[in-house]
Amino acid sequence: MINPQIVVLDTGGQYCHLIARKVREFHIYAEVRPSETPASQLEGVRGLIISGGPASVYEPGSPTVDPAIFALRAPTLGICYGQQLMAHLLGGQVERGVKGEYGLAFLSVENPSQLLEGVTGRQQVWMSHRDTVHAVPPGFAVLGSTNTCAIAAIGDPVRGLYAVQFHPEVVHTHPGKRVLSNFLFQICGCQPDWDPSRRIPIVEEQIRQTANGRKVFFFVSGGVDSTVAYTLCLRALGPERVHGAYVDTGLMREGETAFVRENFQKLGATHFTVVDARKEFLPPLEGATEPEHKRKIIGEQFVAVQERILQSGHYTGQEWVLGQGTIYPDTIESGGTARADKIKTHHNRVEGIQKLIDAGRIVEPLSSFYKDEVREIGRELGLSAGLLDRHPFPGPALAIRCLCSDETGRVEKWDQGWLLPVRSVGVQGDSRTYRPALALETLPADEHLPGELINQLDGINRVVALVASHGPIAAMSGHPAGLTEERLERLRRADAIVREHSHASGFDRAIWQFPVVLLPLGTADRPDSVVLRPIDSVDGMTAQAVRMPAGLLAGIAASVMAVPGIAAVFYDLTHKPPATIEWE
Repeated sequence: MINPQIVVLDTGGQYCHLIARKVREFHIYAEVRPSETPASQLEGVRGLIISGGPASVYEPGSPTVDPAIFALRAPTLGICYGQQLMAHLLGGQVERGVKGEYGLAFLSVENPSQLLEGVTGRQQVWMSHRDTVHAVPPGFAVLGSTNTCAIAAIGDPVRGLYAVQFHPEVVHTHPGKRVLSNFLFQICGCQPDWDPSRRIPIVEEQIRQTANGRKVFFFVSGGVDSTVAYTLCLRALGPERVHGAYVDTGLMREGETAFVRENFQKLGATHFTVVDARKEFLPPLEGATEPEHKRKIIGEQFVAVQERILQSGHYTGQEWVLGQGTIYPDTIESGGTARADKIKTHHNRVEGIQKLIDAGRIVEPLSSFYKDEVREIGRELGLSAGLLDRHPFPGPALAIRCLCSDETGRVEKWDQGWLLPVRSVGVQGDSRTYRPALALETLPADEHLPGELINQLDGINRVVALVASHGPIAAMSGHPAGLTEERLERLRRADAIVREHSHASGFDRAIWQFPVVLLPLGTADRPDSVVLRPIDSVDGMTAQAVRMPAGLLAGIAASVMAVPGIAAVFYDLTHKPPATIEWE
């Protein structure tokens, strides 16, 4: 392995490894290391990047870096928390902002610099912070600002120290590639040395080393990740050493099981079965309402079902290991790096699975890759576009799109709309939130309004708009509701309607994912509401809400409103951050 030209110092940000991957896209080899790595171990690198993170620099025990790195000859770029940390350590001032800044913002260049060369006018950038640099350290100049953040970029060209409050590594920062390119090539003087096309032979060799002569058993979902991981193992080990099973949990979409069976037959998977486990999942989930509790039950139940299948098929013992299609964002949002805040527990990271990992009985060929890279690998493997272009679908399936509650609550009138008595998971400032949603009575003309409302108002992390209803929002209320077959079937039908309309219109090819969510919000005769959540993303680490054509939206809403028990259809207008893609 070659030595890294760029080292990313991890302070716990959700996007830490995304930074390294973006650097590798410039064919420059980068590695991630702990933020406290001594400067003596960083001698010889061409540049350093300090990641974002969920902490505050002025709090005891918050992540830091060895101050001696600023005396190295390697230029350094701080991102988000990294900017605040650089300012804090070098004599500037960091304070909690009057309001947060999550999602879209617009950067204005204040002073010319190598870092922002070629960035002109007002440029869209992506923010996720509450703290802000209030005063720059000696020797630094303010390079850029936004309406909310007066110090959005700083630089000291004499020492090669630069920092930005926004995230240049995410796709929604329009000048992000230019900013990173300027830092890598103009400021650091990097030279291309990384060829990502070599990844498949390397991954296959890692599979063989991890398996170490053992056979691999996969529980596949039929999605892109597990299918690509399964195919890599087939190539690396041969079909006789790779067995697989698809577990029908009763939480699946319409037609999903038939689709999976057909595709795995095409792969040449000679040892593949479909297991009906519907009666083993719904009873344990009865009464579970809190998202983390539901995820834990699903994950542990998967382990229990897996153990039963493994035992019945004689797949236990030292000659077998478990294969999974886990990708990197799953481990990051589960707190998979030393400093990362847990946003939600992924089903592949619950306690039972962690024990298998600790015992060396897990093969995860894709755990260092992102969704777009997995699709690239799939294309190189010759998998069909029909499979690779499928929208991502969560492992816990419809269970985390069917929101549950054990409380009764009325909607509450706010000046800007209605506060719904339904909470969802969000990610703000790299930390998990669990807050109510604000509902607007109509789709706003200003697409930036939802983000502005979340930045201005405390206590919400999501904004939705009413699209259609059988009555006014004021007449709706939240009510106790569990994960029942009746509610799952209601969601299953609504989801199928949305997919049918989206595919027929071609809209599904213009977006990355389209979650359909069921809320326990409605009236006595129509107890549930549906939320439409079309988004655009590259890897799921960030996402931008997408507006669909008015005619398509009207058609979908009318069809969904005809589903028995549906009181209203809402449209989720929130980016990630401050909301997560899924509601749970």
